Amino acid sequence: MSCKGCSASVRMSNQEIDKLVEEQLMLELDLVDENTYHERLEHCLDCPSLVYNTTCKHCGCFVKYRAKLAYKECPFPNGAKWRKVT
Repeated sequence: MSCKGCSASVRMSNQEIDKLVEEQLMLELDLVDENTYHERLEHCLDCPSLVYNTTCKHCGCFVKYRAKLAYKECPFPNGAKWRKVT
């Protein structure tokens, strides 16, 4: 999955994003449960650093992808809004 900042168009449909995220998550083993995912995603969707309603401006990740990974935490520079799951 390529970075949205590196592509010709930074705007993608929700369907395109969902397909890319689903494909990448099939390669991951360390995922959070659905409750944790939705809690994390709520923080991302309310964050002032969310761009295009899809992407974290601090790391460039689709928030739907990063929020599902147990070994990741929020990259917000003034303090993570959610932490990795150990």
